[in-house]
Parts: sequence; C-alpha cells; structure tokens
Amino acid sequence: MVKKVAVIGAGVSGLISLKCCVDEGLEPTCFERTEDIGGLWRFKENVEDGRASIYHSVITNTSKEMSCFSDFPMPEDFPNFLHNSKLLEYFRIFAKKFDLLKYIQFQTTVISVKKRPDFASSGQWDVYVQSNGKEQRAVFDAVMVCSGHHIQPHLPLKSFPGIERFQGQYFHSRQYKHPVGYEGKRILVVGIGNSAADIASELSKRAAQVFVSTRHGSWVMSRISEDGYPWDMVFHTRFSSMLRNVLPRTVVKWMMERQMNRWFNHENYGLVPQNKYLMKEPVLNDDLPSRLLYGAIKVKTRVKELTETAVVFEDGTVEEDVDVIVFATGYTFSFPFLEDSLVKVEDNKVSLYKAMFPPHLEKPTLACIGLIQPLGSIFPTVELQARWATRVFKGVCRLPSETTMMADIAERNEKRIDLFGKPEPDSADQLH
Repeated sequence: MVKKVAVIGAGVSGLISLKCCVDEGLEPTCFERTEDIGGLWRFKENVEDGRASIYHSVITNTSKEMSCFSDFPMPEDFPNFLHNSKLLEYFRIFAKKFDLLKYIQFQTTVISVKKRPDFASSGQWDVYVQSNGKEQRAVFDAVMVCSGHHIQPHLPLKSFPGIERFQGQYFHSRQYKHPVGYEGKRILVVGIGNSAADIASELSKRAAQVFVSTRHGSWVMSRISEDGYPWDMVFHTRFSSMLRNVLPRTVVKWMMERQMNRWFNHENYGLVPQNKYLMKEPVLNDDLPSRLLYGAIKVKTRVKELTETAVVFEDGTVEEDVDVIVFATGYTFSFPFLEDSLVKVEDNKVSLYKAMFPPHLEKPTLACIGLIQPLGSIFPTVELQARWATRVFKGVCRLPSETTMMADIAERNEKRIDLFGKPEPDSADQLH
C-alpha cells in the first residue's frame, strides 16, 4: 500500500520534498497557504501574515552552480548570483519539469497536525486544513514540515530602553521593501546579518546618514572571489576542506583570518566578530565595505537607550535626530499548527535530531525540512534532508534510539560549528 505524505509549504524545501516523495514511490499532497510556489523567494509588495517577506532587491548569496538541485542544473544563461525573480523562475522550470504542481493544493492553510489515536502502532496523522472558508481533515502516513523559519519576526523591544518614547519610525526588517521614501533621513539599522547589510547599503544611497549597530560584529565577504569566481566555488572544494581538516588549528585560523581581512580590515571598522572563528553565517555584501570607507554607513556599538529623537550607544556616543530604526534582528522558530510537545523550541533552538526528527515519537513519521543555515547554499542540504526523510518513512533507513538522538541534540545545542567545520563552545546570542 502506497504511503501518503503531507508536505506543508511549497517553497524550496517543499518542492524538493515533493520530488523526493515521488522518487521514493510515496504519494505526496502539498498544502500551500498562498496562491503560488516559491515561499521566501517570491517577492510581494505587501507583507502577509504567516508568510515570509523579502525586499525587492534580494539577490542570492550562493552561486547558481552551488545552489541548484542535484539532477537539474540552472539554465546556462542565468547569471552566477540570482535576483529573487530569477530564482523563482528556476523553481517554476523545476516544478514543470517534474510535474510537481499537480500535488499542490494552493490557498490551503494547515490548521493543525495531530497524532491519530492509534499513532503508537500506525504512526499516522490527522491533518486539518482550511480552504475557501471550509475546514477538512485527511489522514496521512507521514508529514514533512517545510514552512521555513523566516516568518515569525524577532523584535526584542525590551532590550531597547526608551523605545516607547522614541518619536521616529521603527519596524522589523521584514516590513522593508524599497529604499523609496527614506531620502534625507538619518537611519539606524540594528543587526549585522545579511538583511541588515543589504538594507543599510541600499538606504545609504538615498539617506543622509546610515548607522549600523552591532554587538558582536561579523565577517564580511564579497560574492566575488579569486579570479572572479563565485566565493562558494572557491571556498567549498574538496582540497580546501581537506586542508582545513588536516592542518594544525592555529595555522588554519591564521590563514582564515588573513583571507577574511584581505578585502578590507574588519578591525578598522569595528566589525571583527567577538568570537572570530564562529561563523554561523557570514555577511555576503559587495557594497558594504565601500559605503563604510566613505562614511555613508557608520558602525556603532550596542544600543544602550533611546530618547525622543536620539540614540545612546554603549561606548557613550550619541547620535541625534534619528528618524528611522530598522530592527534586522532575525526570526524565531514557530510551528503554530503543531502541538507544543511535537517540536520543542527553547532559546530559539529546536529539539530535533539532526534538525529534522522529533526524538520522542513512537514512530519516525514527522520531519522538519530546511531548519538549517549552512555555510553555503541550502539547496543541496535540504535535498539530502528530504531524501533521508522519505527513506525513513519507507522504512529503508532507521533512526537511532531516543537516548542516542537526545544526546546528539544536547551536544549540538551546546556547541556551534566554527569556520572550519569543528565544534566550539557557543558564546554568541541569537539577537544579531
């Protein structure tokens, strides 16, 4: 009997999950709350509740050569780094090639996913969905959660004393779409992730002055590497990985720091990461260094407090007449359709084996796909996740014991992977 799989979301993870289900002889049904595929990468002018939101200018940080799915390279005429509209075009070609659209139910919201009464023996789920105002229930043998982690904004206003009396405009980076309307403004961007760097660089071309507040700094890399090749094609080679694994740690750290500072010296601009060798996600931005060099963007320390019109920083400096604050402070994991006991989220960390499987389930029939931030493209990684999950559902692959899985989760949460793929103690918080 063919096993039925519910796939929640039709973005990157959802599309490749559909294909892997079909490849493994499973019967998938994808529930997509909007009217189209693409997820995070489909730009819309308006911010929608429950859906990821991007700004118009977003370009991929990983090259097309390293970002395509394994058996479907991107078209030759596509540029190395893709505007979000171009990546969406690839998804459309991919979905058409493998005839995936027939498995997707659009404008259908998953309300809840619950274990069936006989779950301990069957591993089955009741999936409740809503479409056109009507609620329906269907039974599935497995569930793949592909809803992503860029939906619930993390807006830590309690960490910014005086925000209630600040008279300017403030909002989360999720709300940002275009630089129009910010001409002549003095703008503070809080955070130093990719969104923060992109938004600060874009606004600095129109604003009177842009400030970036960071508590931890970050390595900033160019998309363009040696001889004009994309950075990830140079960084992610078997030879480079072998070197990082066999050379003494001190030598590798020295080499990596030199490489990171070759483009511009981070220390000169207050951007040296607090823990230099933890690279949770580097900033890929070709404009930021030049905007810093001629003062269009100024790096500031952590915000201490706000007044009606000014921002006071931890180093004692004050910037007056700030008009706008953009909180590029990231996102929190959220699964509103799952019972709390299924996927536990504490301190913005998920209790999942290999970031995929809840360890305490009697049957391994639920998997989260795409809750990762690899150093490089997410595409190959989510494809491997989807392949593994579907084979676990089929019974071809088996998970270890709950004790082994819990031990692995504890170890991963205590440590973070550094630049060289080796674990180090976690010293950075999740804010920015």
